[in-house]
Amino acid sequence: MDFLTLIQVLDSTVRLATPLLLACLAGLYSERAGIFDIGLEGKMLAAAFFSAAIAAVTGNVWLGLLAGIGASMMLAALHGLASITFRGNQLISGVAINFLAAGMTVLIAQDWFKQGGRTPSLMGAGRFNPITLPFADDIAGVPIIGPIYAELLSGHSILVYLAFAAVPATWWILNRTRFGLRLRAVGENPAAVDTAGVSVVGMRFAAVAICGLLCGVAGAYLATSLQAGFVKDMTAGRGFIALAALIFAKWRPWHAMGACLLFGLLQAVALRFQNIQLGGITIPVQVMDALPYILTVVILAGFVGKAVPPKAGGEPYVKER
Repeated sequence: MDFLTLIQVLDSTVRLATPLLLACLAGLYSERAGIFDIGLEGKMLAAAFFSAAIAAVTGNVWLGLLAGIGASMMLAALHGLASITFRGNQLISGVAINFLAAGMTVLIAQDWFKQGGRTPSLMGAGRFNPITLPFADDIAGVPIIGPIYAELLSGHSILVYLAFAAVPATWWILNRTRFGLRLRAVGENPAAVDTAGVSVVGMRFAAVAICGLLCGVAGAYLATSLQAGFVKDMTAGRGFIALAALIFAKWRPWHAMGACLLFGLLQAVALRFQNIQLGGITIPVQVMDALPYILTVVILAGFVGKAVPPKAGGEPYVKER
C-alpha cells in the first residue's frame, strides 16, 4: 500500500467513523445516567429521513439538520417517558423505537415522494459541503505533511469537525463540571443523588435529551453529508455498532473515539479492498463487508476484557417515601 492510498483509506475512515462516534457519545451520556438505549439505530434512521426530506423540500440543509434533530429528540422523549416516567423496560422501549423508525420512515417517504421509500437526491445547498482548511491548497505538494493536512484533515463537512470536537467536550463535561458529576452519580447511585436534593428524573431526562440531539446530528450527517439523500434502512446497523464501541471503550469518551475509528477503518478497508488475494486464496467481498459486524460480535462476546456498566444502569428509580 503506497502512502497516497493509505491517506485515502484514513480519509474514508474519518468519514465513516463520524456517525458511529456521534451515536457512541449519545449512548455514553444516556448510559452514564443509568438509561440503557438500544434505540440509537432508530433515532439515527428517523433523523436521516427527516433531515433529507426537509432539505429536499426547502433546499436548505440547516433546516434539514434541525428537522433531523427534532425527530430524534421526539423519539428520545418517547424513550424517556417509557423508561423514566412509567419505569418500563428500557430494552423493550429501545427495540420499539427501532421498529417504529424503520417502518415510519419508509411509509412517510413513499407517501411523500413516491420514490420507493427514498427521498430525492440532494444537491447544492441541500447538502453539507466539504470545508477546505486554511493553506490546504498551498501545502498540498509538501511531502508527507501536505497530503496529511490537505487530504486527511481538510475537506470534511462541518459535522465531522463537530463530532470530533465533541469528544474533548464530553470528557470535560463529564469530569470537570457539576452537571457531569451529577449525571455520573445518577448512573451509579441515584438514591444518594436524590438525598442530596438533585432530581434523578430531571438528570436522566437531560441525558436522554442530549442522546437525542447527538443521534439527530449523526442521522443528518448520514443523509446530507456522507450520502446525498435517504434510502431505506440506510443506518445499516450503525447504532448497534456504536453500542459495541461504547462497551469496547468502557463508557469513556477518548476510548470511544478510538473504538469508532477502528470500526470506521474496517468499513473503509472493506470498501477499498475487495476480492483480496491472500496466499493464493481470494477473500470474497462479503467477508470484507462483514468485518465490522464480526468485530461487533467479538466485542459483545466479551473478548476485550470485562466491561462493567454503570451500577444503576437499566434500573428504574423509585423514590423512597
